[in-house]
Amino acid sequence: MAIRRFVDAHMHLWQLGQLRYPWLSPPFADDGPNGSVETIASDYTLPDYFRDSAGFRVEKIVHIDAGAHPDDALAEPKWLQSLADQDAQPAAIVAFAALNEPDVERLLAAHAEQPNVRGIRHILNWHADRKRTYTPRNLLDDESFDRGYGLLAKYNLSFDLQIYPGQMQQAAALAARHPDVPVILNHMGMPVDVDLTEWQEGLKALAALPHVAVKISGMGFVDRQWTTASMRPLILQVIETFGPARCAFASDFPTDKLFNSYGKALDAYDEITKDFSADERDALFAGSAERLYRL
Repeated sequence: MAIRRFVDAHMHLWQLGQLRYPWLSPPFADDGPNGSVETIASDYTLPDYFRDSAGFRVEKIVHIDAGAHPDDALAEPKWLQSLADQDAQPAAIVAFAALNEPDVERLLAAHAEQPNVRGIRHILNWHADRKRTYTPRNLLDDESFDRGYGLLAKYNLSFDLQIYPGQMQQAAALAARHPDVPVILNHMGMPVDVDLTEWQEGLKALAALPHVAVKISGMGFVDRQWTTASMRPLILQVIETFGPARCAFASDFPTDKLFNSYGKALDAYDEITKDFSADERDALFAGSAERLYRL
């Protein structure tokens, strides 16, 4: 069954001469969560994205903060908004804000002035394994983060939640305290550990909250040599736990170029959901993203 239409719920653009991206700057090493990113450390523009996605009917794209330097947190969505004003893409923008900073409200107010900004992502992945962790400490332990998170509703902003399974129960408690902030779990919750019990229980805790949804993407974070067969049980577990109406497929391009082609990911989603109904598939490939990001 062919994919009728696709709304990409998670992708990135960057021009290295436009903004600063520390993670895309040398020296490059292979000991971080993504391995070496040298192969994607070059400009990635809308024409590049649509070349990679050729052959698929991509109707809209949602740009998620691309790890620009924190001092460029406002410059990134302003640049992206200028692209959208010209080309109608990206249809939605999720910007960065350090929610634990005392003056974050000023930045949130400025983000909210951009017409296509829908939410905020502040990457929270903390792991005891230093090769996996993105952050030096778990910000979910930080009361100042909770305060900043609570401001999102005031500016009608959702939160893109990127964490590891060991943080899921804590994240569910945070989300429960703030039911007026829509939450979108990134990359299936990144089940990187061999034992999936913590991940499965964490998914259930998050899915119990009606204002939490999930994006299915970033399979290379779990297994750099992933296959459709290896990802099938994980993807079906996510869909079973949340239901198709709260799941959205995404490419995570160009980051996922480190692990797979665009077509490999979309073909895997297509194959794994081939027995789903037409309405369920439309939700997974397009409708859920449109609802979550108010497109």
